[in-house]
Amino acid sequence: MRNPQHNSAGAALILFAWLAAVVLGGHSLPFDDPVRIYVHEHSSSALTTLMRMFTALGTAGFFWVASTAVTMILAGLNRRAAALRFAIIMAGAGVLDTVLKLVFHRPRPAPFFDTPLPHSYSFPSGHALLSLCLWGTLAALLTARSRSLRFRVAAWALAVALMGSIGFSRIYLGVHYPSDVLAGYAAGLVWVTMVAWAERRLRRARAAHQVFRA
Repeated sequence: MRNPQHNSAGAALILFAWLAAVVLGGHSLPFDDPVRIYVHEHSSSALTTLMRMFTALGTAGFFWVASTAVTMILAGLNRRAAALRFAIIMAGAGVLDTVLKLVFHRPRPAPFFDTPLPHSYSFPSGHALLSLCLWGTLAALLTARSRSLRFRVAAWALAVALMGSIGFSRIYLGVHYPSDVLAGYAAGLVWVTMVAWAERRLRRARAAHQVFRA
């Protein structure tokens, strides 16, 4: 039986490939403009303030500070393997975001609410990619050793809510197309799954080597 995580990563890879093909072809996704218009028509001053708060949680500055803090805490708790895995995922996510933006060089849409446009390209959304890697990996680490179903559900629900709110804030503020956000989530999920797969393969190889030597 295939690992459900692998199935999700496979679906994410297919989604990203489809979105990427359309963007590389110089076309727009059919849902991009209608979703942007619909979201903007249902805006409010209170919601705008809230979305600006959520978008701040997805900035590169916050991402690197949080990533460094979590890595140091894990190392301090003597969870060196977890600290190394977390650091690799976070560093790789930053590199992946930069490389993909340069490959696709998609111009950003016109922003809403006088929101300053970042100097980077639009596809994929770095906020979506980095937030999935950060909050998803953190939730996985927090729940890995927990036997409490309530805690596991609460941790993952909070992580999903944060990831979703951060990605939505980019659409709401007009600095990304919805397809950018979807592509960011897809790329992040594929990357996290690849690191987890590589780690499992390495553990199995080490275990087999120890058995062989014994």
